[in-house]
Amino acid sequence: MAEQIKTNRPYPIQLKLRDGRSAAIRVMEPGDLDRIIDFARNLPADDLLFLRTDITDRHVVQQWIDNIKNGHTITLLAEVDGELAAYASVHLDQARWTRRVGEIRIITSSRYRGAGLGRRLAAEVFDLARSLGLKKITAQMTTDQSAARAAFEHLGFQVEAILSDWVEDRRGRARDLLIMSYDVNGFSDHVVA
Repeated sequence: MAEQIKTNRPYPIQLKLRDGRSAAIRVMEPGDLDRIIDFARNLPADDLLFLRTDITDRHVVQQWIDNIKNGHTITLLAEVDGELAAYASVHLDQARWTRRVGEIRIITSSRYRGAGLGRRLAAEVFDLARSLGLKKITAQMTTDQSAARAAFEHLGFQVEAILSDWVEDRRGRARDLLIMSYDVNGFSDHVVA
């Protein structure tokens, strides 16, 4: 069993948001299971529709926590006035040939959108990616998640691929999958045809 990922930065930390509020950022722990489920159950239905996993399901969140314990995932939680407001995760690929690639997942409660919290969490997980030796970070979403795509493009992510009818939403409808990536070191190999 791998060991839980250690960070170079001492958490918890405090971040000042655009609206003047302060957010406490800390590493997710096994005891956060019920807080994650409560957070997920309070998300708008449209947000839940596009999540890769059903984080309202206790078993799914337990698997997430097991991945944290085993060193496959690191998750930062953002709390504002004691309320869970957002999270950001880096999921590490266990395949040898993609071990330098991590997938980022960020979600912010609708009450805290527009305050810069998601962007600040993204900066934190980029720093984590660097400290873990990752070279690329990917983000995956459906093509109709235009706000998410715009947010990731604003962070410097670029479209890598669009896979037609690759995923199925919670209502059983086929959706196109958009894969975006961010080059952690600021450069990328490009094949010239």
